[in-house]
Amino acid sequence: MKSSVGNRGLENSGSGAKLVIMTRSVRPTPPRTPGLTNRWLLQNAKARFSELVRRARSEGPQHVTVRGREEVVIISAEEFRRLKGDRTGADLVAALRASPHGDVDIEPQRAPMPVRGVVL
Repeated sequence: MKSSVGNRGLENSGSGAKLVIMTRSVRPTPPRTPGLTNRWLLQNAKARFSELVRRARSEGPQHVTVRGREEVVIISAEEFRRLKGDRTGADLVAALRASPHGDVDIEPQRAPMPVRGVVL
């Protein structure tokens, strides 16, 4: 037999009544360590992903740890583009032209290929 009184109830188990608390337990947000505000446990990063993204844009890179090891860093798209740079190949061409071995021929040799007959 259960009766409700606010958020508490009484459960009668035949030999005596026991008090049963029927409140919902909410885990408090873990306190942030000063100087480590950009470190996230994986489960916290998943639970508060919107905040993680917002902080990556406003405060810089956010580090996500798995089992105490840093696994990934979340950065803004703008920061990613800045770090990645334009990949046009111009840097590679410039490096090859600046090489002291510019006289080395790197043209591949072409071997004759057999030709098949075609019936028309």
